[in-house]
Amino acid sequence: MADHGMFGPGSVTWRVMAEPVLAVGGFRALLLQALHPHSMWGTAQNSDLMDKDAAWARLGRTIEFVRVRTWEPTDEVERIGRRIRNLHSHLSGVDPRTGEVFPVDDPENLLWVHMGEVDSYLDIARRSGIPLTRADCDRFVDEQRRSAAVVGLDPGDVPASVAEMADYYAGMRPRLFACDEAKDGLRRLFNPPVPPPFLPLKLAAPGIATLVVGTLPRWARRMYGLPGLPTDLATTLALKGLYRTTHLVPPGLRYGPDAKRAYALTRDSLNPAA
Repeated sequence: MADHGMFGPGSVTWRVMAEPVLAVGGFRALLLQALHPHSMWGTAQNSDLMDKDAAWARLGRTIEFVRVRTWEPTDEVERIGRRIRNLHSHLSGVDPRTGEVFPVDDPENLLWVHMGEVDSYLDIARRSGIPLTRADCDRFVDEQRRSAAVVGLDPGDVPASVAEMADYYAGMRPRLFACDEAKDGLRRLFNPPVPPPFLPLKLAAPGIATLVVGTLPRWARRMYGLPGLPTDLATTLALKGLYRTTHLVPPGLRYGPDAKRAYALTRDSLNPAA
């Protein structure tokens, strides 16, 4: 039997993650994840985020991890999962308020980072206009519990529906705030450190950053010291426009190799005779 990884044909995850507009969700997740102080301090204290080469390399590793986890066979997912878990097991952070030393792989931190991804990808997918029913949305959250297991979480301890995810966020909000490192990360999103070959990307950064910030929940924008005024409609319209624009591009150019392979496998599974 073919090994299609953790999701496979017919999964909501493959349908959602194939769309180029989901790149906005990845950046939204980073800003949301930074609002948990231990998550932010653990990252900042174990990496040189101000060095443009180091920051760019870290972003590349994050993108590759999400790619492998989403599309690759199980053995590849297990390989990268072991590497990530082993790396995290040797890292710790210090709470500058109390001097407390905490492990980077504390389950609360891991769950917060995981839920930041799930909420962000689903929010962007829904607001962009990717066709999803309520049942599809619940399935997506449920499917992503498999991703949680890759980083060392017990899937049974992870929200399995949109409603459970909403309850999780309601319970976490009193524990969140934008520390100095998080605010610095937000500023750098508008003027990112990039290696010389990618300097033209700086021209697009302010527009992309403005869109990403607009997708955050109002409470998250307020924590960053930004206006919590309703910009949701304008942001949603921009996301819908971006999604529709990408669909003017022929599928052969619109989708990457992983997404094209997934679509072919899905098509064949629905119509074996073809």
